[in-house]
Amino acid sequence: MINLKGQALLRNPFLNKGTAFSLEERIKYDLLGLLPNSVMSIDEQENIVYAKSKSIKDPLEKHLYLMNIYDVNRTLFYYVVSKHITEFLPIIYTPTIGDAVINYSKNYDTSKGAVFLSIDRPDEIENSIKCGVHDLDEIKLIVVTDGEGVLGIGDWGVHGVDISIGKLAVYTVAAGVNPKNVLPVVIDAGTNNEKLLNDPLYVGNKHRRVTGKQYDDFIDKFVKVCLNLFPEVLIHWEDFGRGNARKILEKYRPNICTFNDDIQGTGVMMVSAVNAISKVTNIPVKDHKILVFGAGTAGVGVSDQILLEKIRNGLSEKEALSQFYLVDRQGLLTEDMCDLTEGQKKYARSKSEFKKRLTNLAEIVNEVKPTILIGTSGCHGAFTKDVIENMAKINERPAIMPISNPTKLCEATAKDIIEWSDGRALVVTGSPSDPVEYKGVTYTIGQANNALLYPGLGLGIIVAKSRVVTDGMLSAAAHGIASLQDLSKPGAPILPPVENLKQASKLVATAVVEQAIKEGVNRAYITDAKKAVEKEIWEPVYNNYL
Repeated sequence: MINLKGQALLRNPFLNKGTAFSLEERIKYDLLGLLPNSVMSIDEQENIVYAKSKSIKDPLEKHLYLMNIYDVNRTLFYYVVSKHITEFLPIIYTPTIGDAVINYSKNYDTSKGAVFLSIDRPDEIENSIKCGVHDLDEIKLIVVTDGEGVLGIGDWGVHGVDISIGKLAVYTVAAGVNPKNVLPVVIDAGTNNEKLLNDPLYVGNKHRRVTGKQYDDFIDKFVKVCLNLFPEVLIHWEDFGRGNARKILEKYRPNICTFNDDIQGTGVMMVSAVNAISKVTNIPVKDHKILVFGAGTAGVGVSDQILLEKIRNGLSEKEALSQFYLVDRQGLLTEDMCDLTEGQKKYARSKSEFKKRLTNLAEIVNEVKPTILIGTSGCHGAFTKDVIENMAKINERPAIMPISNPTKLCEATAKDIIEWSDGRALVVTGSPSDPVEYKGVTYTIGQANNALLYPGLGLGIIVAKSRVVTDGMLSAAAHGIASLQDLSKPGAPILPPVENLKQASKLVATAVVEQAIKEGVNRAYITDAKKAVEKEIWEPVYNNYL
């Protein structure tokens, strides 16, 4: 039974069934005359939505169409996307979400259930969240952003809210997290994007970003309010700028249930990829030499997770650090550079190792001879033919992973890497890549899509009611993904394909629950992790309201 009728019921996206309301339900809930007479099944509704989507050629327009369904009927939205997950995942999230963010103010229609918190009004945090939530007891997961470091496209202010909304949609599509249990939040701290500040249509705070103590105090108050309202909630930080992302994570992760997908999630995906590469190359994880091009939040986060994996494979921290080379705007990072972030300092090399400062990537590859090259720079075309050929000269099976998003910021295309390496490269990209045909072999390209990781990680944390998110749980997630991979065939992908998203999420969630129990950080009593995960999974089906 429900307590809404008429237009109020049709306006509730969690309860609305549209033309799927039965005649008896229409009579009982005052819906007669408010809907077309035909009573449809969810499959018939899906056919209509999918046919309409096929007529829309522009990805952004298709994104907006699907998000309109999301706004009106959450169950139908998830039913449609789940039936066409490979086709629609790039539409509802990366890479199309980048265009949605850029054009957010121009296309704004409704809040999509998100909560907007202004840094200028810290005393309104609690009331704003309460007003944005139907039932305080239901919220188990919050995705929050301040829009400063959106994907690879930079500071987009309050437009970043689309990232929080999209990320949570993927949690539900991939892992079956109940959409009633999630809350998207954006902290509007202002923006340094001149285009937005000068745009009369911009819907956010039209002042420069607030930093320092005022910002830190706002974040602290936000965390305290969330924990007071939702004591067992998982707080997922997304697309914060490099100056705040790591600082926030390191401050809160020892004591509360939280993680940062840019720092930890991407890194865990790369750990899974490195383990797969190890199997193909027969080079142990601990012996791989890593070159990371792009030493920002994602690049350092990737390095941190691979570093921990090397230590788990028997190296000391000093030994593991000796196998990392990070490159940023100023070239190969060395200790004498004065503008390094705290995260970069750990990986900076001694200046005495090299005869001169190294700034050319092809030259750096020749000098340090990495077995794995990872791109997190957002510099389109940075992996030139010279770079790839140098990697291929040094390695029988060079691992090359340009994972910057969206596609227009990718360091190289999979096709070029395969051709320039004469088919020997092990390739992972950040955005979806078409299979590559080369010399009679079809190379299926693995995607470092965090959707393979974070939904299952989040589901596992929710099931376990974990007090914190440990490094062991992150490692368990990486190995949960790796268990899906078949690396025996020529051209096989290094990471599982997106169509295995739901299977991957279940494996990841189960592994995370088991690890949480092993480490004693679970608050839920669980005897069978797999059954506990299965029980929590939400399916997009209509309830009978009679």
